[in-house]
Parts: sequence; C-alpha cells; structure tokens
Amino acid sequence: MSEDKPADTAETAPAEANAIPNGKGHDPGEEISAKTPPAEGGGKETVPNSTQNASPHRTENAEANLPEGQEFLSGVGDKKTTHFTDFEGKTSFGMSVFNLGNAIMGSGILGLAYAMANTGVVLFLVLLTVVAVLSSYSIHILLKLSGIVGIRAYEQLGYRAFGTPGKMAAGIAITLQNIGAMSSYLYIVKYEFPLVIQAFLRVDKPAGEWYLNGNYLVMIVSVAIIFPLALMKQLGYLGYTSGFSLSCMVFFLISVIYKKFNTPCPFSDFAFNSTVSMLNVSAMDPGGNPDPSCIPKMANLNSQTAYTIPILAFAFVCHPEVLPIYTELRNPTKKKMQHVANISIAVMYCMYFLAALFGYLTFYGEVEAELLHTYSRIDPYDSLILCVRVAVLTAVTLTVPIVLFPVRRAINQMAFPNKTFNWPRHIAIAVVLLTFINLLVIFAPNILGIFGIIGATSAPCLIFIFPAVFYLRIVPKEEEPMTSFPKVMAVCFATIGVLFMIMSLSFIIMDWTSGSSNASSGH
Repeated sequence: MSEDKPADTAETAPAEANAIPNGKGHDPGEEISAKTPPAEGGGKETVPNSTQNASPHRTENAEANLPEGQEFLSGVGDKKTTHFTDFEGKTSFGMSVFNLGNAIMGSGILGLAYAMANTGVVLFLVLLTVVAVLSSYSIHILLKLSGIVGIRAYEQLGYRAFGTPGKMAAGIAITLQNIGAMSSYLYIVKYEFPLVIQAFLRVDKPAGEWYLNGNYLVMIVSVAIIFPLALMKQLGYLGYTSGFSLSCMVFFLISVIYKKFNTPCPFSDFAFNSTVSMLNVSAMDPGGNPDPSCIPKMANLNSQTAYTIPILAFAFVCHPEVLPIYTELRNPTKKKMQHVANISIAVMYCMYFLAALFGYLTFYGEVEAELLHTYSRIDPYDSLILCVRVAVLTAVTLTVPIVLFPVRRAINQMAFPNKTFNWPRHIAIAVVLLTFINLLVIFAPNILGIFGIIGATSAPCLIFIFPAVFYLRIVPKEEEPMTSFPKVMAVCFATIGVLFMIMSLSFIIMDWTSGSSNASSGH
C-alpha cells in the first residue's frame, strides 16, 4: 500500500490548502492521516483549523462536519480505516476497466436496436454520443470532488455537501438505480432461460414443467450463482468474472453482425401466420423496387421515442461503481481513474452502436424491445442464436454482483454509518436485496417499463444533477467563484439533468395515458 501514498498526498495537498478557508479542510487531512504517518503534518494542521473555522461559517456545515469528522477520526488507528480501504491498491488497471465496463454494459444493449428503430440511425448516433460524453464529464466531476475532499464514497460526498439529507438522497438514488438494473438483468434470465432450455430440449408445447418456469429458474440462478459472488468482500475479486462477462457480450455483438448478412429482409416468421405470409407475397412481387420496410430510417419520431432517451441514459450509468473501483485501484490517481472510465465508456460506446445498428438493419421496423426475442421468431432452434442467448444470460448474471456492491455500500452508509465491516450484516443485506429483487422480477411488468421509469428518475440524478450540485456546494467560492468556468459548466450540467428528467417522465406519462395500447403493441 505504501506505493500509493505519494500520489494520494500530492492529489489532496493543494485541495487541502484551498478547503481550509471554508472550514472544510479537515477531511483531506484525515484521509491523509489514515494513510500516511502523522509526521507529514496534514492531520496536525487541518483538524484544529476545522474547529476554528466551523463557527464563522455556515452552521449546517459545522453540524455536517462534526459527526463525519468523528466517524473518520474514530477509526484512524483501527478497523474503521479498513472499512473503505482494506483492499486498496490491489486491483490492476485492466481489471478495473473490466469491472467498470461490466457495470456499464448491461441488458441495455438488448434494447438499443429497438431504440434505434424509434429514433432513426442519425438521431440515435447523436443521442448516444451526447450521453457518452456527458457521462465521461460527470465521472470527471466526481473524481475531482473526491480529490478535493479526500472521500471516495458517493453517499459521503452527498453528506459533505448537504449533511444527512444529501447522503440519503445519494444512497436512495443509487439503491433505486441499481435495483432497477438488477431487476432488468434477472428479468432477462426469467424471460430467456426457459426459451433456451425449451429449444435445447426441443419442447414445442411446454406442459408446465417446472424447469421451463422462468420464476423457478430466476430463483435457482440467484441462489447458485449470484449469491456466492455477491458475498465477495471486495469488487476487485470480480475482475475475472467481469472479463468473462464482457467476452460473452463481444460474442453477442459478432453474432448480431453475422446474422445481419444471413437474414432475408422481410423475414418469414417461424409461425408463418397469415399476415406475415401476405407480407412475403407482396415483397416478392416483381416491382424492381426494394421493399419500403427494408429501408433504414435516418430520423424517426413516434410515441415509442419517449422510451429511447431513458434507455440510452440507462446504458451508460456506472457512476455508483466509479468511486468503489477508484478506491481499489492500484496507485490511484484521478488521471488514472479517468483513463479507466474513458476506455470503458469508449469500448461500450462502440459495442452499443454496432449492436444497435446491425440489430436494426436485420429487422428494421419489426425489431422488438428485446432483440434476442426477435431472432427466435425466425427460427427458435437456430443453434448460433441459442449460443448467443446462453452468452447473454451468462453476461447479465455475472453483472448482478457488480451492481449489488454499491447498493450494499449505500445501505451501510445510510443505516450503519459508524459500524465496521461485519460478515453477518454483509451477508444479510445481500440476502434481503436478492429476495426483494426476485419478488420484483416474478411479479414485474415488462422490461421496457423497468428501463423507462428508473432511467427517467434516478439516472439523471446520478449522472447529471448530484455530481453538479455537490460540486457547486463543496468547492469553496474562494477557490472557484460562481462565475468561473467549472461552476458555470456544473450549473449547465445540473440544468440538463433536470430537463432530461422532466422530458423523459412527461413523455412516458403521456404515452401511458394516451396510447397504452401503442406501448404494449411492441411486445
């Protein structure tokens, strides 16, 4: 661990000097004192200052600082320090990229072809690029903040900015966001796993066998695979499963591209019902012109476009995982962690666009909200698609433990802020979360509803609003006045988040009230 001390000291030292005038200088000192010998003077200088400066400044800061100071200081010599940092400095750059990439890459990729069908190719690319750039900038703000105050927990940044309400808001948003994500992953297991087993066993008409019941299969997968991985003490250990999970998604992408060139355009439905056979007859008429349903739309707006922006926002949410991964990174610096984030986002951006493009170009307007289900309409026994399904099931199953970590951390921060690591509590939180999510999935609406609502509420908070508001609140005016470029950018960033949330929610509510039949027709 000694190798990361100089980097950490260098990173927080200038911020320490700037933070003292605002009465907030004790935290970096504590962070340093927890990791470096007291001889360096960081702790000595800042702790008295915080008590001197607390009274002339805002009273809520004085209140907010005191318990936090006690919390951090109480454990400087004992296990409290190891609550956040007992695995610090062990996870390599590559493993961190895998973990963050796996946190970004989720079941969102299965909904992107449908999103492209409802926006058009060009509009989709513009939206995807904007969301990717904004996500990267948001991570930059989070890392800058964690450098300034020496805290590497999203909830503690909220606590530092607004006291307990800030901590609770961040914790609740992370919990909602990641429970939504885990629900959507397990929903895929519930929906896909029975179809895969059915196809492997060549069961045309299921007669109610238990092993073809998605509800039982979700519970089995949760207990046998997700639960043991969720018991890991540190995220770093999951780097190998994350790497395997991402390689499964690469296989999915290659297969989608391959299938584009092996699927005829007005595709014939396996069931071959009357409407599709009529379509095929009309497509084969000797007119010389291509079928209009086989021409990609560059821009397209309809009622389903409302779901597209939340699905895209959901596609890049990895912000709850950024600070835990930063904590475990070997020789952690802001620059290094920003590189991890940028590489992860860039790789996912390329995979997302290619998967959406080729999925859309295979089915055009016929593409469903869940891409893999569309392939089974052509041939339920296609061996390549069966392998892809197994790969996607593996990938989303292995992502659940990664996403569970920040929720457990948020619950610990909200409910047990002063407690050291405790195995019974660690296990109990995982059991309660997985039980709750299983119940949610078994009685849940379809996957799009989960994406839309969660994406429209907690995603804008975690990506745009919270990082910007925390930045405005924590960085002292002496260092950066409100007219400075970073503060103006933060205000714009928060405004984008609020607009984005209002727009998405109003679209979805309008869609539900006016065209509920429209919304359900795509499934």
